[in-house]
Amino acid sequence: MKNQSSRLLKLIILSLFGTISMVLLFLNFPLPFLPPYLKIDFGEVPTLLAALIFSPMAGVVVQLIKNVLYLLFTGAADPVGVLANFVAGITFVIPIAMVYHKFKGRKSLVSGLVAGTIIMTIAMGVLNYYVLLPIYSTIMNWGEMSSGVMLSTIFVGVVPFNLVKGVIVSALFVPLFIKLKPWIKQKSARFN
Repeated sequence: MKNQSSRLLKLIILSLFGTISMVLLFLNFPLPFLPPYLKIDFGEVPTLLAALIFSPMAGVVVQLIKNVLYLLFTGAADPVGVLANFVAGITFVIPIAMVYHKFKGRKSLVSGLVAGTIIMTIAMGVLNYYVLLPIYSTIMNWGEMSSGVMLSTIFVGVVPFNLVKGVIVSALFVPLFIKLKPWIKQKSARFN
């Protein structure tokens, strides 16, 4: 019975983190030096908390809840952007959680944040080149994008955006983590 109530509580916490993450996704803003369709949000913060308290997979679940709720609330206006947000989130959070769970501590968190930022940036560059930009060009009737135009879009927009996003989210998360570390340890010990 205790195990069942523990699983239910974990599911409630993940759902709550997913909902908070979705609300934070709505509070997005563009950066002045990048294309306006690339917007920073802090939806990965609750995802990171879940991944550090429970496991990398819990972060994936929160990211999935966030994006499904966002799709429902926006009427599926931009499913390609939601897919991009989901992939960016998991490629950022999973490496951070894996490094943190292996070594536990501030240094491992910072190493994970660096690794997550790099992995997210590379993954989003590749995903944009092979999947997202071709889909957008078809949906928007842009015609077939040349390799040069796609690479230019990736290296002038996508790569700098993901690097800056990783740095901004990391800079926000480190002091939050330091403040919440005792709580994270307590919750982690309770559920793991």
